[in-house]
Amino acid sequence: MRWINRKPDHVSQIILALLSFMIILVVYTLTSQARLAVNPSDKLMPAISKIIETAGRLIFEPDKRSGEILFWKDSLVSLVRICIGIIIAGVSGLFFGMAIGMIPYIRAALSPLVKVISVVPPLALLPIMFIALGLGETSKITLIVIGVTPFIIRDLIARVDEIPVEQIVKAQTLGANTFVIAKSVVLPQIMPRLVSAIRLSLGPAWLFLIAAEAVAAEAGLGYRIFLVRRYLAMDVILTYVIWISFLAFVMDWVLRKTSENLWPWMESKS
Repeated sequence: MRWINRKPDHVSQIILALLSFMIILVVYTLTSQARLAVNPSDKLMPAISKIIETAGRLIFEPDKRSGEILFWKDSLVSLVRICIGIIIAGVSGLFFGMAIGMIPYIRAALSPLVKVISVVPPLALLPIMFIALGLGETSKITLIVIGVTPFIIRDLIARVDEIPVEQIVKAQTLGANTFVIAKSVVLPQIMPRLVSAIRLSLGPAWLFLIAAEAVAAEAGLGYRIFLVRRYLAMDVILTYVIWISFLAFVMDWVLRKTSENLWPWMESKS
């Protein structure tokens, strides 16, 4: 049998998934030990035990000055920012994606603009954001929205274009107007695609958030990473990086499960 036709069972999938993480862990451990053997004070690749010790301190010990556990404060601040940004981007992307995809006049007016905005590097706009909107929450959330929304819009336009013309014609034959077609024909078919687009946007969204927090913030995961980098505190940085990766994974998992429960016929099993 060809390998392309072989599929691992459930146990094999778990083993193979864990294997890739174990390989990375082993390679890091060996490299760290080699560096520490040459220079015990090396900070670039701290030992796994050091990272675990630092994680415990960050998670459970309050800050001596403020009395707060900064790890959880930073997490909450960043989660609020990214969730607000993703929600605004999702709602905006859904509205404009449907409008541009369905109505030719709106497509002619806005489609070129969306294409141009989608190729502008959002990080290049960061200084403009801070000048125009200040250093508060608005500029950080706006960066996420600008960075993510054009991608969602273009993805939803493509999904609208994939809807069979026969469905639109049949709805019009039955007397449906544009609003009814949008609500009853188009919306149910692009909602799974919206969730999928948001899932694919989580990585860039976190990137924009970390960049914004690194430049101007008083709290947040990105702020803390760039604050301690001057001390080469790689144990703290790696703890935060692992935590950010975990948060992104959980958000993606929640969205995937939501899509599977609401639209099981549209969700792939990959």
